Amino acid sequence: MACAAVGVPGLFRGSVGAICTQAALLRLTPSALRHLTLSSIMKSKRKTDHLERTADVVRREVVSAAKVCGTAYESPSVKRLRLLVADKDFSFKAGQWVDFFIPGVSVVGGFSICSSPRLLEQERMIDLAVKYTNHPPALWIHNQCTLDSEVAVRVGGEFFFDPQPADTSRNLVLIAGGVGINPLLSILRHSADLHRAQADKGSGYAMGTVKLFYSAKNTSELLFKKNILDLVNEFPEKIACSLHVTKQTTQISAELKPYITEGRITEKEIRDHISKETLFYICGPPPMTDFFSKQLENSHVPKEHICFEKWW
Repeated sequence: MACAAVGVPGLFRGSVGAICTQAALLRLTPSALRHLTLSSIMKSKRKTDHLERTADVVRREVVSAAKVCGTAYESPSVKRLRLLVADKDFSFKAGQWVDFFIPGVSVVGGFSICSSPRLLEQERMIDLAVKYTNHPPALWIHNQCTLDSEVAVRVGGEFFFDPQPADTSRNLVLIAGGVGINPLLSILRHSADLHRAQADKGSGYAMGTVKLFYSAKNTSELLFKKNILDLVNEFPEKIACSLHVTKQTTQISAELKPYITEGRITEKEIRDHISKETLFYICGPPPMTDFFSKQLENSHVPKEHICFEKWW
């Protein structure tokens, strides 16, 4: 699967109101969508291809046209896209990814959605953040994608947090490495939306606490720093974060310093959060994901309370 990330913080280019109106979206016809997806699937031959790797993973049938209505860099190597998906049949659960179909590009991308389901419900928008690699979909996003580019998307994935109002209240521990932050940011944002619904209406799912552990090489590669800290500040009793850097060479800013630990996320830090009410979500490089999922199992956390997604 693929992801995104690194960059110079900046606002999305283009006005959402002006550029991302549903009336302005040129919808791909069903036959064009069908040709795009079938030709992409038939041409996918590589063993490392997203469609092959996820062939057994549940995905929705609906393929929806989408239009790029904003771009920004989260770091020097990670580009964020905002897509308008006008199709009312398109929906997703926090943590899921999309098959990403590009006209003229035979290889299909696989990118986690980093926005919340609420943004889609309210504005028909989703956000992706894609790291620069030589993989054709990532190359297209970094080198050719522009405002108004048209693509198609289909939701898939079994890594998600989608509690129902009557479900038992749970705490979450989110463990992210590098661009593995993408699906976990969607879950974090969804958790914040659930907290807001409780505060505003006193109804809906009763969220417990959320603790994010997030590791990257240095602070410039800690994606979505401001978004994460804004949520921590908005819900100081409910949301907390521990940001780790493993190869920091420059001075850490005063704003970030209270949240930064130099060195990897440790087994003890995670173990301190184990409880019967806690669910663990892990996304990062395979060795990291394997390590923490195994350590949690060894600490007698039930397997059904450990969810993970590996990024290649």
